[in-house]
Amino acid sequence: MDIVIGIDIGGTQTKMGLVDQNGECHDKIIFRTKDYPDLDKYLDKIKETSEELIKNFGKPVNVLGCGIGAPNASSKNGTIENASNLAWKGSVPLVEKLKQRMDMPTRIMNDASAAALGEMLFGCAKNMTDFIVITLGTGFGAGIVANGRLIDGFDGFAGELGHVDMTMGDGRLTGLGVRGGLEAYVSATGLKRTIMYMQSKYLTESRFRSIAYNDLHGEDITKAAEEGDEIALMAFDYTARIMAQALANFTAFTQPEAFILMGGLTNSGKWIMDPLKEYFEKFLLQVYKGKVKLILSGMEGKTAAICGAAALIWENHKNQPN
Repeated sequence: MDIVIGIDIGGTQTKMGLVDQNGECHDKIIFRTKDYPDLDKYLDKIKETSEELIKNFGKPVNVLGCGIGAPNASSKNGTIENASNLAWKGSVPLVEKLKQRMDMPTRIMNDASAAALGEMLFGCAKNMTDFIVITLGTGFGAGIVANGRLIDGFDGFAGELGHVDMTMGDGRLTGLGVRGGLEAYVSATGLKRTIMYMQSKYLTESRFRSIAYNDLHGEDITKAAEEGDEIALMAFDYTARIMAQALANFTAFTQPEAFILMGGLTNSGKWIMDPLKEYFEKFLLQVYKGKVKLILSGMEGKTAAICGAAALIWENHKNQPN
């Protein structure tokens, strides 16, 4: 059986799995990226985990290659460049070093761009030629497809929309030092920062007044919203408004048929999606109103990023899904 090793490198976790030609992830293993600040030890862990996945598969497999999605990844150079949410700084020759351990075709790409390829092959964009995938995890990423082609960019770094300044230089810093950058507001991390901001701005009682920032998690905010916590509700509304303005602006560039959302922040369901849809339609130029969809990823939740990474190999293989 032909399979591809898919690897999603996140600022907090690394997710790995074996993906077949239909985009099914047969097994997965998750470990903490932050536990491996030394790159060589991290790549040794990747090799060990790959061997474990193959061993546990239960039947012989033919590994076609390894696809990797990562923040600030250059598909042209096989490197990760100055990623704000990773411990390895500078230009990291990840593909070159990994191929020294795992001799197989290996490709790397910005995680959101990899997710866009995954949606084209396995998800809800199979029949779309113009769409943008938005990843809402530790940061904010974007994978852009226009006229049926992924917009990769001159050096492989197209789509760094999380560092677009939304405040004219008078706001929060992103991990790359952009003041007012989008991901500082619209991401799982940005939502936590907004909770703290709302508590400083308003005197409203909230469960969060007794919770430290490092002990605050996205699911806590969702649960609080479900229970009517006003700080949580205001935080979701604030986040949705900023995201809607950004997506309305991005629409003017490529006029996508849809924005496909994925990542931890989308787990908040209606608390983020309902105000987002309302604000988005409000902010769109008249010519775009009623034409652009906001939808959730068509790939299975926790394996979507793995399948997206695997699509880097599957897209160049003859046995693509119909």
